[in-house]
Amino acid sequence: MAPKTSRLQMRFAAAFQRFFTSTEEDRARDEARDVPRPFIEHFIDLRNCIIRCAVAWVLGMLVVAPFAPWVIDLLQAPVVASGLEAQGVSVQGLEIGVGFSLFMTTMLWGGTIVSLPALLYFIFQFVFPGLRRHERNIVLAALIAGVVLFTGGVWLCFSFTLQLALEALMAINTWMNVPVTILQAEAYIGFVLKILLAFGLAFQFPLILLVLGWLGLLTADALKARRGIAIVLIFTVAMFLTPPDPLSQIMMAVPMCLLYEATILLVRLREKMNATIEE
Repeated sequence: MAPKTSRLQMRFAAAFQRFFTSTEEDRARDEARDVPRPFIEHFIDLRNCIIRCAVAWVLGMLVVAPFAPWVIDLLQAPVVASGLEAQGVSVQGLEIGVGFSLFMTTMLWGGTIVSLPALLYFIFQFVFPGLRRHERNIVLAALIAGVVLFTGGVWLCFSFTLQLALEALMAINTWMNVPVTILQAEAYIGFVLKILLAFGLAFQFPLILLVLGWLGLLTADALKARRGIAIVLIFTVAMFLTPPDPLSQIMMAVPMCLLYEATILLVRLREKMNATIEE
């Protein structure tokens, strides 16, 4: 059994080396391609990148525009799921221009999300020529992981946290003898978008640690030794990013703590792969 395990480790180590480390062949190829270019060429590439990103963003907003009413209905789903609508609570506009304001908000946010893959592609297309093969692979892996983590954070918030937060906040209002039956549309949509974005960005924190560990700037032992400090920081950040109720804080902090533990395991795996390569 030991020889099989050893061969399996060697295969993983070889694949790791090909994908995430630089070989002599890569260095020779990169040196051949790394020809000095005039500054004006870099400036032209940057201008083209900005123009392409702007066009992609505008096209993304145009794609989202017809679906703006559906998006607003979707963002009101937590009110229904929490049972508040059955209690007479509703989201209503209180100003004549609220419809146009929500339409523009939906276009800006939705267009950014829809065009994000194209934006990242153009940005990395501008940056990648200055990176080596294994560096591009690291950035690509981090990008994919970042998208997955951001989507997971938004899904967790929309599916569970928002409902619990609304129930808790409305319960506090009732306890304070200030029952609320009308939620101002602009304030409510802004609240939902901010907390969704907060969850998505908070879930990027373990990815930053993973990249630092993958580059050898952090070790698994160092992350493990500072686990207690990390947990305190995670709960502190969750306290500021979530609504003022303990359930929302716990819903954000617990998955982040689990991701921190997963980061330790992945960094340790990277260290084992490097040790196997050196052997």
